[in-house]
Amino acid sequence: MKIVTVHHYEAFSTIPNKGNPAGVVVEGDQYSEVEMQDIAKQLSFNETAFALKSDKADLRIRYFTPGHEVNLCGHATMATLYALKTKGLLEDKSQLTIETKAGILPIEIKEQQAGQIYITMQHATPQFEAFNGSKSKLAQSIGLLEEAIHPELPIVYGSTGIWTLLIPIKNLTYFEKMTPQSADFPAILEEMPKASLHPFCLEAIDKNADMHARHFSSPYSGTIEDIATGTASGVMGAYFAEYIDRQVQLPKTLIVEQGQELGKDGRVHVHVKNDEGKLNISITGTAVHVKELKVQI
Repeated sequence: MKIVTVHHYEAFSTIPNKGNPAGVVVEGDQYSEVEMQDIAKQLSFNETAFALKSDKADLRIRYFTPGHEVNLCGHATMATLYALKTKGLLEDKSQLTIETKAGILPIEIKEQQAGQIYITMQHATPQFEAFNGSKSKLAQSIGLLEEAIHPELPIVYGSTGIWTLLIPIKNLTYFEKMTPQSADFPAILEEMPKASLHPFCLEAIDKNADMHARHFSSPYSGTIEDIATGTASGVMGAYFAEYIDRQVQLPKTLIVEQGQELGKDGRVHVHVKNDEGKLNISITGTAVHVKELKVQI
């Protein structure tokens, strides 16, 4: 029997209980894959991250939902790096790399004069795949009618490290009405049954934000909704440049808000650049420590 120390952080916010919660285990090398999954299941956060040694990068991070391991998680990356930085475990590095199952990704850490730490995370190269399923059934699976889906923008699977289905919605009024029927997702997502759903629109509650979103988890993950989603926000930036404004002047930074329907207030800064004809995506965010937890395995 082991007692595991897990730190509860909230990402994409500076205010406790307003961001996206993640569990962080800074001494991940002490635990087996089975134990990591057990810890994540007990915590029931959307993701719990484990920091480990790496022979390929400065450190390795593994990410577990209550149901399974995932290749990459933006908010848990923010939480982990914030934890390591504030605990003095990064040797004052401002540039480093992390090994993930989505690849080796560059990280930049900046500390502002007020002491706030901001972390910029490089994403994998954007990929898109067509959704060929029923728009009507898709809308119903999030509690809407097909008329809520934007008629001129495509529904596509997108990935900058992990796949999600990007669903353009006409306007903000539909977001409070959304009620995910998660069990229906796999049958509708015939091409990628384990993908999550990410409805978004080009209106925002905050006048300083560019886009608004919600994120509904795959039923295989054991969770329902993500509060502020780093990887999906990143692929939204790629979607913007690929499908909404192909003439957009790059580089461009978009602010994505998320979590307001859940009483939260997440913000993700998405940086879109042109890298020799290919889209280059990174995100910037921060985190805040909430409390220390003990888990028995």
